[in-house]
Amino acid sequence: MKVEQIYTGCIAHAAYYLESNGEAAIFDPLREVQSYIDRATKDNAKIKYVFETHFHADFVSGHLDLAAKTGATIVYGPTAKPGFDALVAEDNQIFEVGNYKVKAIHTPGHTMESTTYLLIDENGKEHGIISGDTLFIGDVGRPDLAQHVIADLTQEKLANHLFDSLRNKIMPLSDDLIVYPNHGAGSACGKNMSKETTDTLGNQKKTNYALRADMTREEFVKELLTGLTTPPGYFPKNVLMNIQGYESLDKVMERGRKALTAQEFEFVANETHALILDTRAPEVFAKGFIPNSINIGLDGNFAMWVGEMITDIKQEILLVTDKNREEEAIIRLSRVGYDHTIGYLAGGFETWQAANFETDKVERMTAKELEVIYSTEPIIIDVRKKSEFGSEHVVKAVNIPLNELNVRFTELPKNQHFILHCAGGYRSMIAASILKSRGFEDFKDVEGGMTEILKTNIPKTEYVCPTTLL
Repeated sequence: MKVEQIYTGCIAHAAYYLESNGEAAIFDPLREVQSYIDRATKDNAKIKYVFETHFHADFVSGHLDLAAKTGATIVYGPTAKPGFDALVAEDNQIFEVGNYKVKAIHTPGHTMESTTYLLIDENGKEHGIISGDTLFIGDVGRPDLAQHVIADLTQEKLANHLFDSLRNKIMPLSDDLIVYPNHGAGSACGKNMSKETTDTLGNQKKTNYALRADMTREEFVKELLTGLTTPPGYFPKNVLMNIQGYESLDKVMERGRKALTAQEFEFVANETHALILDTRAPEVFAKGFIPNSINIGLDGNFAMWVGEMITDIKQEILLVTDKNREEEAIIRLSRVGYDHTIGYLAGGFETWQAANFETDKVERMTAKELEVIYSTEPIIIDVRKKSEFGSEHVVKAVNIPLNELNVRFTELPKNQHFILHCAGGYRSMIAASILKSRGFEDFKDVEGGMTEILKTNIPKTEYVCPTTLL
């Protein structure tokens, strides 16, 4: 069967391409759709359907642009109420794609409209399931996201629906089916996803905690809800964009592709109060940047941290990027609904320096230098996740996870020196840039973060330390 997984690592997302006898279907497409169109063109195929497993929270889907450009029909599962033309399938409805069949199986739980698509080949053999966020490899979809859009859909209600969907709809299927999930490790849509992006259903029945045959409903709900972290703040906003519709990516790109001289960039920044987003590598940013700019490097979990740290999805953004990476930045911002890039600094930071405009920098230190001064008991702020901190951390360090920094920055001392670190330097530089923009000056960032600290004799512990300075 001709089914292809198209995986995008930065948001741990998998779309799927299905083609048979000149007809194609795309499942859960990303915002930028040209690659899917090109793939179908290569096969001399027409895209007939855009299948959505649910209204996504962690990215803005490309269903509208893809349908507009190809004439494809958008398909959602039962109970979906999209704000645009789409076919809302009935449970067990069959769709034909060339000689293949796609069966919509309603599997509520992650969301109420969540649907799994069973793929059936030209011989009538069931090949696999495109499971969306109903079933991951090693995990299942978290049931607490929909309540941020519809208050009545509590996580307990959805967890119970998911228990029924898995037991009654998924587990009775054949063990040799291939599971094609919507996400892999790194996505915030689950809590324990594998790095593997496909598996057989039979192996998942043996290894996935949520598919244990002897698990009671009460055990399932308790285990599923235990350990859930707060979802990123942009998730509900992406859900609404996916339900209600959004501006064409072509218009978003046209608006964002404005190349600005240093003088124009400064003028637009002052006139619009746009956020200056510098997407260069943290070690490069540290050496020099435009004052008040925020660093979130493209070569990391860029989209996720943009969504976590930039609270207003409609915030106007001005970009500073490495040469020829401005278009990549605009696209990756749009994937999570940040559609209001209004220009970029032509020639990058070097043109700002050449214009003799003011610059700033972040002071850094090595882990060895921290080891030398550790006995003086400096204030050390660890911006890793609570789970990372709990696993191992520097003795007496204070944990302020990066995603909590915007609401906890007042806990940091403005008149006393402190030291920042994360696991490798990416997140701590995001934190450093935010603190700089809020007027903090007397701090240093540890190069290489905990990775380098572990190579020193600085005392570490697994025991819980204070997580606040107050």
